[in-house]
Amino acid sequence: MIEMPKPSPPRERLMVYVDGFNLYHGLHDTSGRQHLWLDLVALAQSLRPRHRLVGVKYFTASVLNDPSAQSRQDHYIDALSSLHPEVVKVVLGRYQAKTKRCFECGKEYISYEEKETDVNLATSIVVDALKGDFDAALIISADSDVGPAVKAARLNNPRLFIAAAFPPGRNSQELKTLMPASFRIGSNKIRGAQMDDEFHAAGKQFRRPTKWR
Repeated sequence: MIEMPKPSPPRERLMVYVDGFNLYHGLHDTSGRQHLWLDLVALAQSLRPRHRLVGVKYFTASVLNDPSAQSRQDHYIDALSSLHPEVVKVVLGRYQAKTKRCFECGKEYISYEEKETDVNLATSIVVDALKGDFDAALIISADSDVGPAVKAARLNNPRLFIAAAFPPGRNSQELKTLMPASFRIGSNKIRGAQMDDEFHAAGKQFRRPTKWR
């Protein structure tokens, strides 16, 4: 009698949450602008290849008072969303202008603070976990503010696998203690997950911004 092969168990569903602000500054601080043209879906798949990727949620905020930077950001978001329309979801917070005073000279200046992104990311983790939208989650951030959301998500399912992937140059011992499987993303993973310098998607043409070359 021919023995039939046993069917493979279904792969666990993976949801990825990206702290855009934390990732941007990690990339910028370690390699300038050359790796900002990052394919988040390709990166997620390379980090957890045995899982079935069901979503990448990208949390960021639109740049204020810098039209060139905002244009590059908008182009990047459009490229990423057009390349992976069924997987990528962009969640926008906002920047808020705040007047500060220099301690040394006493002069006032305008500073911009990101608002709502951390709350949006944390809320999404908790809600998705309660809905049972994933079996495993990867949080691309080294911001310890996501810790309470991870704890809340595990209240409903203590065995839920959640890990943080720290952007280059970033680390959080607090998150590492909470999620022992957490790790730092290697530079080879970042280099290997760049979008093509030029490509077409969703009927549009996309090009890596000159300043990001």
